[in-house]
Amino acid sequence: MATDPTLQPPHARSKLRRRTPVRDVNSEHDERMSRLDRLALAITNRVGTMGFFLLIFSWTVLWLGWNLLAPRPLQFDPPQAFVLWLFISNMIQIFLMPLLLIGQNLQSRHAALRAQSDYEVNVRAEHEIDAIMQYLEEQNAMLLKLLAHVGISAEQIRAATPAAPVTDQRTME
Repeated sequence: MATDPTLQPPHARSKLRRRTPVRDVNSEHDERMSRLDRLALAITNRVGTMGFFLLIFSWTVLWLGWNLLAPRPLQFDPPQAFVLWLFISNMIQIFLMPLLLIGQNLQSRHAALRAQSDYEVNVRAEHEIDAIMQYLEEQNAMLLKLLAHVGISAEQIRAATPAAPVTDQRTME
């Protein structure tokens, strides 16, 4: 005996159609990353912290302070030029800049995947909400038919129940 799927409750109707599972974009992104990508991302995540800034700041203060205030025989970088300090600082910048850009590109790709996943979930939710609203509208129409069959009008029901705030006019038809 076949039954009309529209007459079944919503939880039974949902079993009739298969839903695609929600994607885990975080694991997809992690699976696509190479070891070098992971290294660049780890460096990007560490360099962009206050701890790294304080490390570089402390190193600079110690280096310049030692070469300005230490006795002349113990100074290893001339105080007027700081050539070695400039060289090391520039090398750090030269090596970190491309790594930071690579890490930011990886983070951007991950953000784009998350945005696409959010969009897919929102579209799916919108379709499910539309299906639920349609089902409620069908139930409302069936109830009105039953009330008419029994001899009670919708106006009598509305008059007998306290007024509730209406958020959507589609349910009041």
